[in-house]
Amino acid sequence: MGIGLSASAGLRVFVPLLIAGIGGRFGWVPLTEHFHWLGEWPALVCFGTATVIEIFAYYIPVVDNLLDAITTPLAVVAGTLLATSVLPIDQQLLKWVGGLIVGGGSAAIIQSGTALLRLFTTKATIGSGNSMLATGENLGAWTLSSLSLVIPVLVAVVVLIMIGIVMMGLARRSRSS
Repeated sequence: MGIGLSASAGLRVFVPLLIAGIGGRFGWVPLTEHFHWLGEWPALVCFGTATVIEIFAYYIPVVDNLLDAITTPLAVVAGTLLATSVLPIDQQLLKWVGGLIVGGGSAAIIQSGTALLRLFTTKATIGSGNSMLATGENLGAWTLSSLSLVIPVLVAVVVLIMIGIVMMGLARRSRSS
């Protein structure tokens, strides 16, 4: 569940936080002891507001590319938080290190891939294709986050395959540069 939610943070930072918070509120997400606040109303209102702003901001030319620079570190933080919130490890340091490696790493790789794809789309279509990319990312974030609650093992496998594809693409791009 943590891998799917974390990878979703690489597409949209606040969508998986909102989904996890709603899931925690209704008992669908097994939030660990120190993360019950994710399902509290103040957090849900903040995540909901931030989700709406983030989704619409990606449809504004130039702002979408700037957002990628801002959301990359935020995606790592959100991915770490999401993975850590569901990891059933009692030792706090180990839990946070695991959350950072698995969750932060998943979010960072997916976010890096989408940021590079947005740069390519901006260059190839002079920005006109970015709204289609934003729509795909929005749908992907909602779908991946929601399915992470229902079929977490299958989602984790799909995410790991996606991460492998992104990593191969990044490696290929770095070799050709």
